[in-house]
Amino acid sequence: MRVVVLCGGESPERDVSLASGWSVAGALLERGHEVVLVDPAAAAPVLAGPLRPGAVVAGAAVAKEPPSLADRRQLRRRLHAALTGGPVLDLLRGAERVFVALHGGWGEDGHVQALLEMAGVPFTGAGSAACAAAWHKGRAQAVLGAAGVPVAERVLWRPGAGEVPQAVRRLVAVGPVVAKPVADGSSVSVHRVDSLSQLARVAAEACSGEGELLVEPFLPGREFTVAVVGDRVLPVVEIELTTPVFDYAAKYQPGAVGEVCPARVPDDFATRLQELALRAHRALGFGGGTYSRADFRCDAGGAPMCLEVNALPGLTSASLLPRAATGAGWTYPDLVQRLMDLATR
Repeated sequence: MRVVVLCGGESPERDVSLASGWSVAGALLERGHEVVLVDPAAAAPVLAGPLRPGAVVAGAAVAKEPPSLADRRQLRRRLHAALTGGPVLDLLRGAERVFVALHGGWGEDGHVQALLEMAGVPFTGAGSAACAAAWHKGRAQAVLGAAGVPVAERVLWRPGAGEVPQAVRRLVAVGPVVAKPVADGSSVSVHRVDSLSQLARVAAEACSGEGELLVEPFLPGREFTVAVVGDRVLPVVEIELTTPVFDYAAKYQPGAVGEVCPARVPDDFATRLQELALRAHRALGFGGGTYSRADFRCDAGGAPMCLEVNALPGLTSASLLPRAATGAGWTYPDLVQRLMDLATR
């Protein structure tokens, strides 16, 4: 097939997405596809291609810190222009499939998917509605809770809107909390917070006085993630942390954490996590032609709580979805081909 891989983009996960894109391109070439690699937010959007089977592609490293996005407005203007007219849109319309390897921002919140839908372009992954439903953590957790998926208590706070709400003060007084942007991925700006003064510093860093922050109790138990590919629930992965939270640096630096798949847990507990992941997948509108990854952390009593559902989980060599696929007996090219095949359903 003629495949365009979209990667890069305008979010704090730009580096991760570029690494995913190059990895996906290599797997598609190995499976006999023709590939063009495109970063729609770049000044020169075509990164490589057309590449034909047998071509060798380079990888891309992920830095310890997310990239500075001082020019995010410009990146967004380029992305929107590229996907709504000109040579990039012509490339997309000429492809038999567009593989969306964008993470975060407009690439995962439904913006890009809506543009592709309006252009009539077939693409991998969830549609705009499911992406939008999963992207805002506060709204997504409300949906999950209503569907019977256990979630932690949470408070949404817009730091620039005045004093710290009483509900946030209460959570901090009871014990440590986790504070993070309500709409971001790859654990960008996720912090464990022990005091109101620390929360004020985190809020200034995470939101720069704008946007919403989600504050929830810090869960001290084990951490797991479960991927759903179509109607198949993959083996549970346990994330063995050496840090209080699974932050950006821990996710993308090899050896920073342990990732065990299948997780060393009782069968009934693993089955419970898999059932919850599938329920979360369906509750947010992900159908049989899509994929997702649900993240869980256990409370002090060992009960799992769903933290979020990722509509476009990372596909780098260090990412959790490929790790789960390995646990299922799939090679990386197997996984990429399966994600391609889902888009034909």
